[in-house]
Amino acid sequence: MQGNRLFGEFLRSRRARLNPEIMGEASLGEVTRPRRRTPGLKREEVARRAGISAEWYVKLEQGRAVSPSHDTVDALGRALMLDAVELTHLRALAAKGGRAPFRRETVPDTLRRLVEGLPEPAYLTGQRWDMLAWNAAAVALFGDFVRLEASDRNILHWMLTDPAARSLFGDGWADEARRMVSLFRATHDLWEGDAAFAALVRQVGAGCQEFEGWWTAYGIAAPVSGTKRLYHPSLGTLHFAYASFQANDDPALKLALYTRR
Repeated sequence: MQGNRLFGEFLRSRRARLNPEIMGEASLGEVTRPRRRTPGLKREEVARRAGISAEWYVKLEQGRAVSPSHDTVDALGRALMLDAVELTHLRALAAKGGRAPFRRETVPDTLRRLVEGLPEPAYLTGQRWDMLAWNAAAVALFGDFVRLEASDRNILHWMLTDPAARSLFGDGWADEARRMVSLFRATHDLWEGDAAFAALVRQVGAGCQEFEGWWTAYGIAAPVSGTKRLYHPSLGTLHFAYASFQANDDPALKLALYTRR
C-alpha cells in the first residue's frame, strides 16, 4: 500500500496555524514561557482533540501507509478547526486512489461551437486548467491564446507569468493570482506525482517569483462566482460578473463565463 504524503502535509500545515493558548491547550508553565519551539498544536494535542491515539496521528501526519476512516477524517477536521472547503479537501485526499497519467481533454464539437458562439467572454479549461476552447470576446478581453506555445496555453500559467495578465488585473493581480493558486492546489493534490501537473508547477514557479510563497502557504479554496475589475489597454476600466460551470459531457471540463456589468 502506498502512503499518502499530501494528506500528512495538509494535516501538518493546519496544525501549525492553530494557537494553543487561544484553544486552551497550553499548560500554565507554557503560557509563562516566551513561545513554543514550533508553532501550533502538538501532535498529541491534535490526537486528543480528535479522539485517536497519538501514535495513529503521527502515522497519519507522516503520510505512512494508512487508510483513515471517514469518521477519523471528520474528527481530524473538527480537531484542526477546518472550514468546509478544507474539510472537503481533506476527505478527497484521504479517498484518492491511483489515477492513470493525466491526458489533456478533448472538447466535443457541439460544446466548442457553443462556447465560440457566446457573445460574452467565455473559455473552457480542463482538470489541469489547460485552455481548451475560447471565443472571440475572450480574445478581445484577454488576448489571443493561440499566440502562446501549446505548453503555455494554461490559465494558471498565463495569470502568473504573462505580463499582460498583471497589466489587465492591475492592483488586484496579487489577490486574484493568490486565489487562483489556492484553487489550483485543491486539484493538484489529487494528482500527486503526476508528471504533467508537476511540470506545470515547475513552469509556473520559474516564471513567477511570488508563486513559491503562495504554494508553500498551502491555501485551499473552492470556486465561487463573483466580480472582477479589469484594466483593458484600449477599453479602459471594465467590470465583470463571472461564474464557472461543469460540463455534462465531461465533468473535467469547466466553462468560465464573464458578463459585463
